[in-house]
Amino acid sequence: MKEIPSLAFWLGWAGVIPFAALAALVVAGGSASLDAASALRALAAYGVIILSFMGGAQWGLETARRDGDGSGFLASVVPALIAFAVTFIDPAVALPILAASFILLLIYDLRRVRAGTGPAWYGRLRIQLTSAVVLSLLAATGAVFRT
Repeated sequence: MKEIPSLAFWLGWAGVIPFAALAALVVAGGSASLDAASALRALAAYGVIILSFMGGAQWGLETARRDGDGSGFLASVVPALIAFAVTFIDPAVALPILAASFILLLIYDLRRVRAGTGPAWYGRLRIQLTSAVVLSLLAATGAVFRT
């Protein structure tokens, strides 16, 4: 299957909405209902959740394999450990760490897809979604350090 399933596409992009919306609030300096500092904390928290979720996707891919060395299990746990660790630091510092983590996980995912672990469409969807997520995180980071 080469085409991205419609439900995976739309649900994936729906998951990007909080990244984009919260980053926009940080860049704009907040709104009447949510100040920039709260938006920044919410963005970091959402990034932690989704990075952990993406690690869980690796666990699912690994359990579906009948062969292999189990390295996917390690790759599934590391994102959650990174996510947990960044909850203890300033959200402005956490955002670029989360962005780098999403990029590294994307690189790992693309290698796995090329090796036949997971469908071909998964890599294409991950490139789209990770690009949007990383741009959102970096835009918010830039706004924080610009002020």
